[in-house]
Amino acid sequence: MALVQSTLDARAAIYRHTIAAGEPWMGSVKRGQFFRIVDLEGNQAVDTLFYRAGLLEERYSAQDTVTAQGSIYLTTGTRLLSNEGNALLTIVADMCGRHDTLGGACSAESNTVRYAHEKRAMHSCRDNFLLALAKWGRQYDRDFSKRDLASNINFFMNVPVTPAGKLTFADGISGAGRYVELRAELDVTVLISNCPQLNNPCNAYNPTPVEVLVWDTK
Repeated sequence: MALVQSTLDARAAIYRHTIAAGEPWMGSVKRGQFFRIVDLEGNQAVDTLFYRAGLLEERYSAQDTVTAQGSIYLTTGTRLLSNEGNALLTIVADMCGRHDTLGGACSAESNTVRYAHEKRAMHSCRDNFLLALAKWGRQYDRDFSKRDLASNINFFMNVPVTPAGKLTFADGISGAGRYVELRAELDVTVLISNCPQLNNPCNAYNPTPVEVLVWDTK
């Protein structure tokens, strides 16, 4: 779980945006560009979907990625593979140490099952994803739905796996200002839910903003 710092200067980024606590964001990163997510205050979970640009049918695959690298956690050197076996992005710097890709995204249904029936109406990552896809789809005269959602990465989220194979949600191992940085191997569309979760310690029970940055090719 070695930490690897980036050599890129934030002042040279061609794009910088702060995603408010609990809100979605959708954007594009071109092949060869670098994309960084910064955990501004620490312990924030950032649920992220990656698609091949212009082809949402090809998207990040947790199964293919985990199988190819032989590890259930993601960190520097991990190649994020698509359901077609193509590398979408590579993690090139990581100041957290590992990221989850097994725990999935919170939804009305999972909040109800995991916590209590009255939690069903709480805002969730699934809501954020669908809202962002609906807005994006209007630009292209196309309707998106739950079937367009795939496996996601929970950047900065700590989900230990027990010897019995059970997933557990634990206090985060990130901190204020820590980041993960990726290089796009293809043109990709990025969909983020800056997780609004209030029921488990992934956000320290207090969702906070994160920042995304993009640099041009070196």
